[in-house]
Amino acid sequence: MPPQAPASSSSTWILFSFLTVACWGVYGVYLHRGQTEMADMANGRWKAFLFVGFAYFLVAVIAPLIMLRLNGKPGDTNFLAYPMKGQMWSLIAGIVGAVGAFGVLLAFGAAPQPKAAYIPVVMSIIFAGAPIVNAIVSMLYHPPHGGLSEVKWQFWAGIIIAAVGGSMVALFKPDAPAPAKPAAKPGIEQPAKH
Repeated sequence: MPPQAPASSSSTWILFSFLTVACWGVYGVYLHRGQTEMADMANGRWKAFLFVGFAYFLVAVIAPLIMLRLNGKPGDTNFLAYPMKGQMWSLIAGIVGAVGAFGVLLAFGAAPQPKAAYIPVVMSIIFAGAPIVNAIVSMLYHPPHGGLSEVKWQFWAGIIIAAVGGSMVALFKPDAPAPAKPAAKPGIEQPAKH
């Protein structure tokens, strides 16, 4: 049996969950802003994704090495000695996370104009769809005790509500501001509108 993580207070997990909600909630907005601020219509998304990679390196490589050095036991920083299955599944998790981030940028780039109006659409599809995929895949890996017939109706209702909620945000997103009309040139009369 693998060693258990040290017990923490009963509310710590929810605080960390809300930290993730806050960070991922602004992820799409900041990613789009980074892409736009690269001032390169053709390659801005690739440049932004490169800096996402730098950020992953800082947060997901440097920070764990520091934490392992401070809190781990001798040899914990020799990552090549970790169990092979743990390495494989963690690498797969990192790849799907990075591909997902890449998909966000591709969705922003493919969205019709005005692109900024599609940030809440893209992100609501992702964040409504991801829990549904998570629930299904989790049940495949860890089937419920007693089979699917033992799953409460509230769970299925939550799946439907997530799908409906994501769809409603996508369908009824606020309109982006209309582009400013060019000023009329002096001396040219504009036709009257009736």
